Amino acid sequence: MLIRIRRGWELPEAAATPEALVLRRRAWLRAAGLGAVAIAAPGLAGAQTAPGPMNAVANSRFQPGRDITPEKDAASYNNYYEFGSSKSVAAAAQKLPQSPWTLKLEGLVEKPQELDLGDLLKRVSLEERVLRHRCVEAWAMTVPWTGFPMAELVKLAAPTSAARFVVFETIQDRARMPGLRQSWYPWPYQEGCTLAEATNELCFLAVGMYGKPVPAQNGGPIRVLFPWKYGFKSGKALTRIRFTDTRPVSFWEKLQPSEYGFWANVNPAVPHPRWSQASERLLGSNERVPTQIFNGYGEFVAPIYAGLEKEALFL
Repeated sequence: MLIRIRRGWELPEAAATPEALVLRRRAWLRAAGLGAVAIAAPGLAGAQTAPGPMNAVANSRFQPGRDITPEKDAASYNNYYEFGSSKSVAAAAQKLPQSPWTLKLEGLVEKPQELDLGDLLKRVSLEERVLRHRCVEAWAMTVPWTGFPMAELVKLAAPTSAARFVVFETIQDRARMPGLRQSWYPWPYQEGCTLAEATNELCFLAVGMYGKPVPAQNGGPIRVLFPWKYGFKSGKALTRIRFTDTRPVSFWEKLQPSEYGFWANVNPAVPHPRWSQASERLLGSNERVPTQIFNGYGEFVAPIYAGLEKEALFL
């Protein structure tokens, strides 16, 4: 089947977070049911604050190396096929309730459980990271995300020794997601990775974006991020995470395995069958810049793939 993809936070006063941003974050925390929890302000990578009650700080370890994408551009140009096949799905996505929200941990785990999102966020260490995002369609953005390492959720689930893979599943709300009526797609949207990838320090579960909750159209209220992979691997609106001993076949892989593989690591030297991946278009400026292998995060993730040279790591 041929799939057509349409293009289309004692600081000096000068470094203090502006009052408007602080008030905005407090509103977010009240909405999320977290009370007075301190969240990092969405500044440039390298900014720091004293930890709040949940030790939420700006993590400067992962330098983006480029300007942050304007919020309006990152929030208005979205792939989310549950709401439609165009990039203009923001209005339709607002119909998806963001609270209450639960996340199931199941499969080969010692502690299967269903977690209320507000309760979950009291058990993890929130931080902000400015991360690059590279779509397989050769467009890119750089976004300040607030969330926590996927490794913390793995620890809560306590996978058994048999678990080797992790499956991420997006919510299916047929009343509010008109795209689910398109029966030729293999719903639900499902993505997967190895346990080693899930526990890598770069793998991140995001609940905030630009200092506010992740918008519905960007995958709110909680999504996974694999910054070194093409964007379709980063599942949105997660409702279920399953641990398994069998390598999963993901949504796009089921549709077109010759174009969308399991690994999907970014590599400028490996073209998509229908276009080059050598460069990418930056949302906001439309500047064309060279693509980097592993999206520039090789120092953090390349060791995962030692011994897997025969795998199609960049498809």
